[in-house]
Amino acid sequence: MSRTTPTPSVVDAQRRSAALEQRIGADPHAFRVLTGDRPTGPLHLGHYVGTLANRVRLQRAGVEVFVVIADYQVITDRDVAGDVRGHVRELLLDHLAAGLVPRTSPGAHDTGATVFTHSAVPALNQLMLPFLSLVTVAELQRNPTVKAEAAASSRRGTSGLLLTYPVHQAADVLFCGANLVPVGQDQLPHLELTRSIARRFNERYGAGREVFAEPEALLSAAPLLLGTDGEKMSKSRGNAVALRADEDETARLYRSAKTDADRRITYDPVHRPEVASLLLTAALCTGTSPEAVAERIGDGGAAVLKATVVEAVNEHLRPLRRRRRELARDDAHLRAVLAAGNEHANAVADRTLATVQEAMGLGG
Repeated sequence: MSRTTPTPSVVDAQRRSAALEQRIGADPHAFRVLTGDRPTGPLHLGHYVGTLANRVRLQRAGVEVFVVIADYQVITDRDVAGDVRGHVRELLLDHLAAGLVPRTSPGAHDTGATVFTHSAVPALNQLMLPFLSLVTVAELQRNPTVKAEAAASSRRGTSGLLLTYPVHQAADVLFCGANLVPVGQDQLPHLELTRSIARRFNERYGAGREVFAEPEALLSAAPLLLGTDGEKMSKSRGNAVALRADEDETARLYRSAKTDADRRITYDPVHRPEVASLLLTAALCTGTSPEAVAERIGDGGAAVLKATVVEAVNEHLRPLRRRRRELARDDAHLRAVLAAGNEHANAVADRTLATVQEAMGLGG
């Protein structure tokens, strides 16, 4: 929640993102978005604010949306995959409940979002081989996500899959011709490597033509919400309200949220980050400002602040949770959505791989 001065590269990305938003408003059909998640657990309120709501917004604006459920990437930084199949189902439910309209047939005329899994699209994963030839080990090791995860897993060493994680993400973006990728500031290095791979492939194999367009970053304007313990909101820390949580569980989590000893509630992200995050949560859920929420609470203290947040979150998520329960009763529909997305993604990936092999002079 601290206020830091953005780097020049981030400022430049913010400027380009603002221009992209204007272009999206003028011609949304000119854009295709690739975005996605790893199925490692339930999505939470931070995901909804930071990514899900934006995906729904872009689709409603007329942008074509591809959502990858990155099941192969679950094992990049862990020894056991866990209940991946169950988590895939939960992710799909979260997206549909949030308002994403899915593709229901593989045909090009279907304008729904293409939701697919890595493991169901072999041609996508086969693109990793030529793409890996276009990057150096040093470039992969410099990637911030790889460095952070490698440090966290230093006791057992860095897996080869973790090292190639940025290239796998590049394949996700490039296989479907996505020209727009919603990212946070920490993901800008990933997208820059994707742009480098596209450029290098064109230079080496394009013979004067553009095989891959260089995708643009659409920086998320969503603010960061802290977990109830004051740390980064995380699936694994148990400090976040899952979208599938009921109202009682939501209340229990926020009653235990970290605050401070000052009874007067004020919005001060620098000096009171935990209180500020709770105020921001209530503000986002009620469509007002955190300052206005703080003013309304006044000297009510932490108890009133937490009660305010609980009411705001439960009221805001009530329609989503109701839709989620309804969707969860229809397994056949969920399977059909994923089957249609996988089939369409396969058709797109097969065409891309054929184009790549032709450009490289491979195949019969």
